[in-house]
Amino acid sequence: MQHRHPLAAVAAGILLTAGIGATIPAGASSAPARTSAAPTTALVVNARWGGHATFDRLVIDVRGAMPSVTVRQVSALHYDGSGAGVPLPGKYFLAITLSPAAAHDDAGRPVYQGPRLTKTGLPALKGVALTGDFEGVVSLGAAFDTKPAYKTFTLHSPERFVIDIAHPVGCRA
Repeated sequence: MQHRHPLAAVAAGILLTAGIGATIPAGASSAPARTSAAPTTALVVNARWGGHATFDRLVIDVRGAMPSVTVRQVSALHYDGSGAGVPLPGKYFLAITLSPAAAHDDAGRPVYQGPRLTKTGLPALKGVALTGDFEGVVSLGAAFDTKPAYKTFTLHSPERFVIDIAHPVGCRA
């Protein structure tokens, strides 16, 4: 009889566990509910520019954490996907890529409110274009008549990526 008590305890434990498991609906998780987290992919929502006494400024507004940004000089601008040339005036161009980033939300609706293709009329910066939004990469292009001397930096609260392009003193648009 002494051997039946441990076996009875084990059997009672198994039945109790099975009974508790049966009260949890199928597909329900025992993990605590998560609150809605901020998106991991930054959203590019705007591009804007302005002229100053010694430089033109291009600002790219981002919602979420600032993604990695690459700025490089290229001989021509092309639309991502199609490869078609971007019809901006200028002889020199900067290709700007943000990744991971998107210019649309999870439902595919555009969140980018900036220009798709525009001439600026500024002393150095001649035009800006959104050249791509595909597979976590947002691409923009900037056009110039002369080789751009520029510096880049980020600003926070809200998140912004800034390119300052030098031009001769006293030149204003």
